[in-house]
Amino acid sequence: MSTQKQIKKEQILNQGIELLMRNGYHGTGIKLILDTVQVPKGSFYSYFESKENFTAEAIRHYIAPFIARLQSFLNKTDLNGHEAIKAYFESLIEDLEQSDYSGGCLLGDMMGEISCASELCRQTLLAAVSDYCQLLEQGLGEAQQSGILRQDITPEVMAKLLFDQWQGALLQMKIEKSTQALKRCLTLLLDDYFIQH
Repeated sequence: MSTQKQIKKEQILNQGIELLMRNGYHGTGIKLILDTVQVPKGSFYSYFESKENFTAEAIRHYIAPFIARLQSFLNKTDLNGHEAIKAYFESLIEDLEQSDYSGGCLLGDMMGEISCASELCRQTLLAAVSDYCQLLEQGLGEAQQSGILRQDITPEVMAKLLFDQWQGALLQMKIEKSTQALKRCLTLLLDDYFIQH
């Protein structure tokens, strides 16, 4: 794919993600995406086979920077795994506060809307969540080995619990217009429940 074509595809994906987060899967038609990005219908199908295929790519495109950002925190040599994960989530909270609590998480939105309607999107969501949780598990496992976190729960279970609670807190944030639920999630899990007492 040429550089110009790749740039255009990324523009379609970026705009499409915004529309999916605002209108949902069923409320985001191909025409709306095309009108927003200003590309003809034929061009859309030169990038994506279908709306379902586009949505699966949008999910992968959406999660990639979050995974890269989490990895960059885990790579910091001055932070242990526990501190890195905490700092990562605190940086997300800052972003959400600055964006006036808009956004949330495309993964959570899509889980509730299309996991039953599209097997391709369901599998893509599963893979995205798995990749994300594996990184959380890596940091939590390192913190557990250092004696910071409790030993009676596996890092895998802790990672999934943290992800699940965070997703619920994001939904609460949307209705409260406040990050209190997110802060509660981090405090109760990372500063209390997961800690080796």
